[in-house]
Amino acid sequence: VQLEESGGGEVQAGGSLRLSCVLSDQIYGDYCMAWFRQAPGQEREGVANIGNLGNTAYADSVKGRSTISKDIAKNTLYLQLNSLKPEDTGIYYCAADAWVPFSGILRPDAYGYWGQGTQVTVSS
Repeated sequence: VQLEESGGGEVQAGGSLRLSCVLSDQIYGDYCMAWFRQAPGQEREGVANIGNLGNTAYADSVKGRSTISKDIAKNTLYLQLNSLKPEDTGIYYCAADAWVPFSGILRPDAYGYWGQGTQVTVSS
């Protein structure tokens, strides 16, 4: 499974971005997928997760401002980010795995497949 993110860029605070992640192999509806981000000097942190049944989970830092979704027909995972803040700045990665325990849905070590990342910069 290969993943490729796109959609990053530089926006002003309050703006929006939609990140995309195309997976090379067909998602048969049973892959667990997530978005993570990493700011300079910080550890990679989970942002949002979507399970095989479409159930979602969000980090408190983005809850209410973001939406994770997937289009299985297009092999694509999305992350809509609204009301962006400077602290949202970082490299955003998509991740996937065939099975992720509930306790690990926002933990980087629970995912085996990763994209290269796309930079998001939010200016104040």
